[in-house]
Amino acid sequence: MRFLSRLKRPWIHFVVAGALLFWARGVLFPEPPTVIGPLPEARVEALQQQWFATVGRMPSEEQMQRMVDAELDREVMFQRALELELHLYDPVIHQRLLRNMHFLQLAEGKSDEELYEQALEMRLHLGDEVVKRRMIQVVEQLMLAANPPAEPAEEEMRAEFESRREELRRPPRYSIEHVYINREREAEVDAIIGEIQARQLTPESARELSSPFLPGYRFNSQTPDQLARHFGAAFLLNLEQANPVAGEWAGPIRSTYGLHYVYVSEFEPSRDARFDEVRQLLQRDLASRARAAALADSIAALREEYEVIQ
Repeated sequence: MRFLSRLKRPWIHFVVAGALLFWARGVLFPEPPTVIGPLPEARVEALQQQWFATVGRMPSEEQMQRMVDAELDREVMFQRALELELHLYDPVIHQRLLRNMHFLQLAEGKSDEELYEQALEMRLHLGDEVVKRRMIQVVEQLMLAANPPAEPAEEEMRAEFESRREELRRPPRYSIEHVYINREREAEVDAIIGEIQARQLTPESARELSSPFLPGYRFNSQTPDQLARHFGAAFLLNLEQANPVAGEWAGPIRSTYGLHYVYVSEFEPSRDARFDEVRQLLQRDLASRARAAALADSIAALREEYEVIQ
């Protein structure tokens, strides 16, 4: 009875009523979420110009929307990084802020700790793109640690291999040596070829008849793309049309630079890749895809905690 009589005291009623009001306020009138966006017009225009500089044309509406969404995702992650105060614990950010203070010539007579505290007071961490990228990177690492992507299974890699057989096909490879006849000596080409054939010169011996060729005279196990980088695309096309046979001379073959009498020491035709040859590539591609999907899911969940305005 004594306990019940104590409950009738006014101050207890006041405490209970206050607690109930505080709880009701939190339930009925929650704190509004942090607003992210919209992007400033200058930033949207900068994204358009970056695209134009890279691609050579303005982005479509869909492409522009994807860029804006990606930029807003970065803003969401940066906001979370600030809430977690990651800038207070990261040594990379610490060094970056110190460097900025030295650049601003504000370091004289101050310790590193004093400089760091002043940089935070000046809010330098909010306007530095390097700091921002670092904080976003750490948030991504935290999200992937909380929602790690699954390692690619053997069955997935096999299925990926089958679906990409044409893409993974091994290109042909050429091992060649050549005698180069520059444009000033093109009138001599028949005589040079005749001498090589009459004397049955080896490719190495025939090199004495060649004009200087800076990329070299012997090219082993070269793909078409690699040969094109040395001789130009026209040479590759003309070589393929000559139907070269291993162990024989072919040509003369015209290139961007002149004429070439080409000895084909080996030729490996194009073929399907074996699974063991591309297993690491497939594993890396699938792991990268799984990482991107896990990160996208985590970012989508994080977006729900903010009011994101397009």
